[in-house]
Amino acid sequence: MRERGLNVADLHALASLDGKLAEPGLQALAVQLDLPLHGLTVERLREYEPRLTSRSAAARRTTGCAGVAEASALALAEALGGASAELLIAKRRSANATFALARARQEPA
Repeated sequence: MRERGLNVADLHALASLDGKLAEPGLQALAVQLDLPLHGLTVERLREYEPRLTSRSAAARRTTGCAGVAEASALALAEALGGASAELLIAKRRSANATFALARARQEPA
């Protein structure tokens, strides 16, 4: 996030596939950051597959969606922002998690 000039205070919420909401690490992150955690259906996430920077056959087999992190970020940004969303940070992977960041597009003033 630092590379984009952002910090935790710029975050408004976390999102993932609804079936992952019970994961202890995800719940702990939401508590640590004091952010609401939103669950999204696999059907909703599939709507964003054409906009993903990469698609994973393994993720599709496991979750039913080809990319949970980016699709969740885009879907929630659009829901909260009321406008089309753009990825600010494409999927990043660590040993324990994946992460993507999106925001609703800003309309020109």
